[in-house]
Amino acid sequence: MAATKYAIGVDLGGTTIKIGIVSDKGKIIKKVVVDTLAEEGYKKVIKQIKKGISEVLSKNKKTIEGIGIGSPGLVIRKKGTVENPPNFPGWKKVQLGKIISEEFPYKTYVENDANAAAVGEQIFGAGKRHDSFIMVTLGTGVGGGIIFERKVFAGETGGAGELGHLSIDLNANQCKCGNVGCVESYAGINYLCNSVKRQMEKNPDSLIVKWVNEENKTLEPKLIHEAAEEGDPFALDVIHTLGINIGAGLTSIVNVLDIATIIMGGGVAGFGDRLFDTIETTIKERVLTPHRTRIKLKQAKLKNDAGIMGASALVFQ
Repeated sequence: MAATKYAIGVDLGGTTIKIGIVSDKGKIIKKVVVDTLAEEGYKKVIKQIKKGISEVLSKNKKTIEGIGIGSPGLVIRKKGTVENPPNFPGWKKVQLGKIISEEFPYKTYVENDANAAAVGEQIFGAGKRHDSFIMVTLGTGVGGGIIFERKVFAGETGGAGELGHLSIDLNANQCKCGNVGCVESYAGINYLCNSVKRQMEKNPDSLIVKWVNEENKTLEPKLIHEAAEEGDPFALDVIHTLGINIGAGLTSIVNVLDIATIIMGGGVAGFGDRLFDTIETTIKERVLTPHRTRIKLKQAKLKNDAGIMGASALVFQ
């Protein structure tokens, strides 16, 4: 039996940075979380990354094969550069891979966070048995990664897979990317919650309204899910509409790529079967006829550790 290998995975988020030592069998040996402090500029963020890596390496006796970093923004993997990640003020083009590899004696791999999540599912999760699949992450934004013949399809510059910025309505919601009607402008957590807020006045009898206005609960996907579990009509309609919008976007992706397996993860995916069934039904109703019987929609397996696992998988890929 081959000796177990270990890598460091860095999940760079807008609020926190999660760093862990992960084995090539998919086990997290040690994990730390540090604040991103993105509002203080890219130098501070990099300082936080270094701090987290140093902390996770303290007292470590494992031999480390490399460091993998999953980052938002446009990533040029060959150069290890990250350009204009959203929610990171003042961050234009940073040679993140070079900076980290100069600080630590390990080869460093940098990839877009959604692509890294896709690699993680390929190596450790729901994509193990699939040579090609589309990965969708439903969180603050809507990210995507494309695995084609067991490799990330990155496009000409590394920016492929931005599934959240496929427009499904040219006369609809303004998206932060500058386009209108993007899938993200319906399915991103902030957009979704703001949409629910706007509709609360028209649904005064909803549990969502009661819990938010009378019990001061925070309006978040978990609250919407709990209301739906109680049979709340407004919550059920929110999730159904969300599923149709996501499904409409994925229909176009399947038609363009001819890849029929879709793996979905992220916080919003926590709506579960109710959301998944609507997405799958929508795709099968709209996709080109030859693809309809091939559609497979699967839930991601890596859950809360997807970022760390996916980043470490860059080393093992």
